[in-house]
Amino acid sequence: MKPGGPKIVILTLFVLVLAALGWWMTAMLHEGGGAGLDDLVLRPVPVAVAPIERGAIALKRSFSGELEAMAEFVVAPKVGGRVEKMAVAIADAVARGQVVAELDNDEYVQAVAQAQADLEVARANQSEAESALEIAAREFKRTESLLNRGIASDSQFDAVRQERSARQAQLKVAEAQVAKAQSSLETANIRLGYTKVTAGWAGGDDYRVVGERYVDAGQTVAANTPLLLIVELDPIQGVIHVTEKDYAYLIPGQHVDLTTDAYPGETFVGEILRIAPVFSKSTRQARIEMSIDNPGHRLKPGMFINAMVELERLTDAIIVPEQAVTRREDRSGVFIVNEEGTTVVWREVRVGIREGDRVQVTGEGLSGRVVTLGQQMVTDGARISIPKIPQVTQATPANGGSRGDAR
Repeated sequence: MKPGGPKIVILTLFVLVLAALGWWMTAMLHEGGGAGLDDLVLRPVPVAVAPIERGAIALKRSFSGELEAMAEFVVAPKVGGRVEKMAVAIADAVARGQVVAELDNDEYVQAVAQAQADLEVARANQSEAESALEIAAREFKRTESLLNRGIASDSQFDAVRQERSARQAQLKVAEAQVAKAQSSLETANIRLGYTKVTAGWAGGDDYRVVGERYVDAGQTVAANTPLLLIVELDPIQGVIHVTEKDYAYLIPGQHVDLTTDAYPGETFVGEILRIAPVFSKSTRQARIEMSIDNPGHRLKPGMFINAMVELERLTDAIIVPEQAVTRREDRSGVFIVNEEGTTVVWREVRVGIREGDRVQVTGEGLSGRVVTLGQQMVTDGARISIPKIPQVTQATPANGGSRGDAR
């Protein structure tokens, strides 16, 4: 069958049914006086029918949203200075811990040298204090020995003991000064290390991509001034917002099919990652976040997406064409065709899931075929006629030969 064959068949059937209805109504209006109202009612009404199916049907919803980076890391220096070098640009790949920028470090190198000199002075003072304490300790022992032999007086012993205590205190001060100088040196070295700015994010993938670059070499920046925005693109995050009507159907891990205008005709696969526990007071919608596999980084943050989510699925449902459902006295129902195809009976139904032009229904006695066109002209128990659908044959070449005959 040629492309579009089914549509041609349906269109042809529709035209035939309309023609039959028109012929029937015209005949009734122009028929002689022997035909009364009873004859009009008893004449069969031409209708179109379709089989009642049994199978799977799914409730799907389409939501509009956008893509966001799964994670973002802003690179900023911990010290101020002039930017001497920017090692990466937009779209460059960056490894965890990589040096991405360098600042002028002359001031910090000098601070390290100054701290090193202060440490050496402190250590010299400590050595001097240790020597003084050693001398005071020897003098204390000698005077103590003389005191025991009655040669030294108590006042002499008290003087040397006080001297030893003073030297001990001086040593402690010198040791504290050494510790302080060592700390200052470590601080100076750390600040010197900050002049090499690294991309040290936590968690996620070891490689990310530069999304934005805010400064260039030669600019002077203060501490904590953003230099780069580094983003994680695989997986990428999709964000949609849903109303209360659909919120209850969504659960983490639910499958999502996504499309975007950037790649028409292509579907990307994702799953629901997080569901906001609160609704926005301004929009009365909840934020839904999805994780989407993005090998090759084809999807980019900021792209608009259309997310198709399967909210509910029935594996064994009674399914009829949506156009078969009609209303009678504020009730929904369908007209069931008898086995001979000569009469119809009205069956009330409850409409459930809709998928495309199909709808799930529940009720009694739902089997066989239903009227899909012309049901406005029939009532419960009415006689009908079903026009035959013409067979669609494939056209042959004008010369009567097949396409394979061409040489």
